[in-house]
Order: sequence, then structure tokens, then C-alpha cells
Amino acid sequence: MEKAIIGRKVGMTQIFDEAGKVIPVTVIEAGPCKVVQKKTVEKDGYTAVQLGFDTVPERKLSKPELGHVKKAGVEPVRVLKEFKLDTAGTVNVGDEIKAETFTAGDRVDVTGISKGKGYAGVIKRWGARRTPTTHGGGPVHRHAGSMGSNSDPSRIFKGKIGAGQMGNEQVTVLNLDVVQVDPELNLIAVRGAIPGPKGGVVILRSSVINVAEVKGPATSGKFNPQKASARKG
Repeated sequence: MEKAIIGRKVGMTQIFDEAGKVIPVTVIEAGPCKVVQKKTVEKDGYTAVQLGFDTVPERKLSKPELGHVKKAGVEPVRVLKEFKLDTAGTVNVGDEIKAETFTAGDRVDVTGISKGKGYAGVIKRWGARRTPTTHGGGPVHRHAGSMGSNSDPSRIFKGKIGAGQMGNEQVTVLNLDVVQVDPELNLIAVRGAIPGPKGGVVILRSSVINVAEVKGPATSGKFNPQKASARKG
């Protein structure tokens, strides 16, 4: 069964399983999200559901956006995202989607906007090697070397590495384990790191990768959201 939710990155922390093994996790404030729109095959040609997240004042939205949420009878929201799910037919406009939609053991893909690093050279941005310090290398050793060609084709092909804006782009991390879910606080802990800064909006949905279930020790430790938000994640 496909699942999806919009959330906000809280930060990273660690918990311990029953064997005492440390598990690094990222805590996500998942939802609550409102179903703003439901699309059907008869009307739209496909089945999908649109979720809204992060309530904001009406003055923060444009008139078309405000009219869209008012038509659904939900509060103004900052983030709208459409999901094509096989379970879209089971929800209705106005329903609330919470963190308890997911359970420990689920596999999810997490999408977010990576941290912006500003203008970066080819060494930091792409891992290129610097030019030799002797035997004619230089005069600048951290610049990219010659990329041009002879008179044919007389151009640089698309896709060559170069200096420029680093980060601040959409990144999806595939197949992360859901370690714990706290329905009361609407928190989900996933194993490992996810893209984006603390407070950044992220999207969780069922993993597109089918992996055989891996049996492992259950986790009994509790994560502290205040501790997670205090860490550099």
C-alpha cells in the first residue's frame, strides 16, 4: 500500500536497539496534512490526492491559492503537493493525514532541498583533481584544466563539470528505514541522513524500490525531539 506525507526536518539524533547498537536517525515532524484536492479518472484522467502542510495566515497566499483552499474547506497552507497513490480513492477532501500513517519497518523515499553552499569551484563541487604544482602546472592550481578541443568539434560538450552554484537543489534519498513513529508528537525517525537544513520541508512516500524484508532487532529506545533539533543535522 502506497503512503505519503509532507513534513519538516527536525534534526539528527541517535537511539539504541535492544542489542545496544547505536542507530543514527533523522527526526521528521510529519504532518498533520490536510487533503486539499482529490483527482479521479472520470474527471481528471488519473487518480491522485493533493496534500497541504504548514498552516499560514490568509495574507500569505495569493487570491487563486486562497480560493483553492477555501473551496476545499481547509485552512490556508504554505505547501501543496500532489501524490499519485493507489490508496487515493480511500480518502476524502478535508481528511487529515498524520504520522501514524507510517509504521516502524516501512521503507520510504525522502525528498528535500539540499543545503545551499553558494558558488563553489570544481574541486569542491565535483571532486576534481587540482593541476600539478610543478612541470608547467598552473598558474592557478584549483581551476579546471583545458576542456576545449581542436578545430573539430570546436566546442565543449554539455555536461562537463565546472564551477558554479552548489547545493540548493532537489535531492531524493531512496529506501530509508522507518525506525520509530510517535503518533502523539507526529514524529517519524528514519535511519540515516536526509537532504536539507533543520526546518526544511521534506516529502516522505513509500519507497519505489522493492527490497526483501530484512529481519533485525527491534528498537525500544525513545528519541528526544529537543535533543534532535539541537544537533547539527
